[in-house]
Amino acid sequence: MQFKTRNVHCISPSGLHRMAYTEWGSRDNPRVLVCVHGLTRNGRDFDALAEALSGHYRVICPDVVGRGVSGRLRDPAGYGIPQYVADMVTLIARLEVESVDWVGTSMGGLIGMALAAQPGTPIRKLVLNDVGPLITVESLQRIASYVGTDPTWGNFDEALAYVKLISAPFGALTEAQWLQLTETSVAQRGDGRWGFRYDPAIATPFKAAFVDKDIDLWPVYEAIACPTLVIRGAESDLLTRDTWQAMGSRGPRGKLAEIAGVGHAPMFQSADQIDIVRDFLLAA
Repeated sequence: MQFKTRNVHCISPSGLHRMAYTEWGSRDNPRVLVCVHGLTRNGRDFDALAEALSGHYRVICPDVVGRGVSGRLRDPAGYGIPQYVADMVTLIARLEVESVDWVGTSMGGLIGMALAAQPGTPIRKLVLNDVGPLITVESLQRIASYVGTDPTWGNFDEALAYVKLISAPFGALTEAQWLQLTETSVAQRGDGRWGFRYDPAIATPFKAAFVDKDIDLWPVYEAIACPTLVIRGAESDLLTRDTWQAMGSRGPRGKLAEIAGVGHAPMFQSADQIDIVRDFLLAA
């Protein structure tokens, strides 16, 4: 694998923060694909997809602020979609392109939806990976049960076992794939123990705003006009089948694809999953 890690500085009400991103493919390629990860994950989740598409695109995979090797916000109240959208606009300006294609998993899809719904959006094609305009209360409760708990482990093998346990909905992955997903999402700390590479404070605004009902974002989705692909893990609790099917007839009338044997969310680690994204993005 060949990629470079770069940084861009973004602004929040509490000051500047650094956002890291990996860059694949030729910097001279005017065709840019931005891949944005889920709530507690990081841009390295897209290594396999980015490598597969780097011959067609300059692929950019950011670590959203507070995750991966990016900086953290001084005020955790800023961890939310408005700040993330603003950071992505800064990133796209740094890339010096007029338009980008977008792949967003879960939270990354919500960021993409919010940006794609804006007048004059830079998003040309949008892939929403296991997320939609209706977020179920059941999935919100599941997320609230673990986000921000900041578990630690005595060694890497314990961390690997934990990642396999909580990420079982990713589906049947090889040992090498689990190893890569764990290596890029945990790190050894100063006390010798291992922990996740994200700021536990990302949970602060999530839990403060938590309500015991579904979140309805249909007006955002219906403002999107660009070609859209909606991928669903067939066993997902976050994107229900009813919502997924409705996304095919409302707003941008997204093209629908479903991946068997996977919950929340498909990770694009296998050729068949990568092909779904490639075929949509490269279609005329």
